[in-house]
This record gives sequence, structure tokens and C-alpha cells, in this order.
Amino acid sequence: MSVDVKICGLTRAVDAEFADAAGAQYLGVVFAGGPRERTPMQARETLAGRRARKVGVFAMQAESAIATLVDMVGLQVVQLHSDADAERVQRVRAATGAEVWAVVRTADGTLPDGIEAICEAADALLIDALAPGYLGGSGKTVPWDRLGESLDELDYHPRIVLAGGLTAENVAEAIDLVAPSVVDVSSGVESSPGVKDHARIRAFVAAVRSSREEE
Repeated sequence: MSVDVKICGLTRAVDAEFADAAGAQYLGVVFAGGPRERTPMQARETLAGRRARKVGVFAMQAESAIATLVDMVGLQVVQLHSDADAERVQRVRAATGAEVWAVVRTADGTLPDGIEAICEAADALLIDALAPGYLGGSGKTVPWDRLGESLDELDYHPRIVLAGGLTAENVAEAIDLVAPSVVDVSSGVESSPGVKDHARIRAFVAAVRSSREEE
């Protein structure tokens, strides 16, 4: 099974450059508040010249505002937080022409009612830990065993992006239990919010690669 890596919450070009060179397939910048939020110009400077696909993290912005940022920053993926439904996913895709990932947060590994409609509408379902006061980047993990069971119960099996408390030390276990297409890390490769630790990035990518080789 091939598992891609997304390094999210990037605030510095030097970190984006390192993550890109280390083998991350996705690089993320935040437009949804919090200590890692970037302006459009900052985000464009952070991601400029990178080969990896560029992801923008959004909350409740209007579709037209998201489309403007997609064009300004050169984003290929829109990550929608704040309980996006299937209709909003479709509107954002129509407005932007970008791939759309819908975010679902869970405290206990179960998925909300109606999740299959979102799965069918979105290009991927990003699953993160539910942590009060955080849209993401909390460092809290999802109960991976229960989440894997919940996903197995779905009639429609979406592409899964797994986030929430991942580190080089635990990502192999998470991959084994959830079988995601992408693993998404932010705080797990940081020395402080928004400042990435290059040794941790290298170790995280290596751990994901090792998990692939064990399949």
C-alpha cells in the first residue's frame, strides 16, 4: 500500500523546502486561524517553487474567497474544516477547480451520521482528533483501532487522510490500523507552533517509507 505524507501548518519557506526535498507529497498552509495562520502573500512565499502539491486549510470562508486564495497561492487542494457538508464541498470544487478534502473530527473513532454523502462528494475524507478550541494541530490522537472499524463499516470507502497527533514513533501503528492514503502531520514535526524540526520531518518520512516496505 502506498501512503503519502502531508506536512501541514508550514509558516517558513525553509521548512517547506526541506519537507519537499525530504519526500513529502503534500505541503499545507493554514488560512483558518490559530498560531500557524498565514496571509496570502506569506503562504505564496512559503510554498513558492515546491514540487509537492499545495494544500490550503480553510474554515468558513465564502467559496469566492477560497477561489481567490487558490489562484493567488497556487493551491491544488482545498481542505475544508468546520463540518463541511456535501453541498459545500461541491460548491467549493465548482468555484475553485481544486481537489477538495472534507474534514471530520472524532473523539472516539466513530463517524457522524450522513458521512457517506460527504465521502462521495469529496476527493478525500480527512479525519482528525476532536479537541476543544482546535480545528487541527492539537497533537491529540484519534483512537485508530475504533476508527479502522468505523471505516470498515462504510458502504462507500473513501480516500482517507489521517491526521491527529501523528509522530515518527506512532505513524506505523496508525497506518496499520487505519490504512490511510495520506498521513498528515503538523505539531508532531515541530519545535514550536509553525516552526518545523527538520530532523523530525526526516524521521517521520522515513517511518512512513518503512511502513510501506513492510506491506
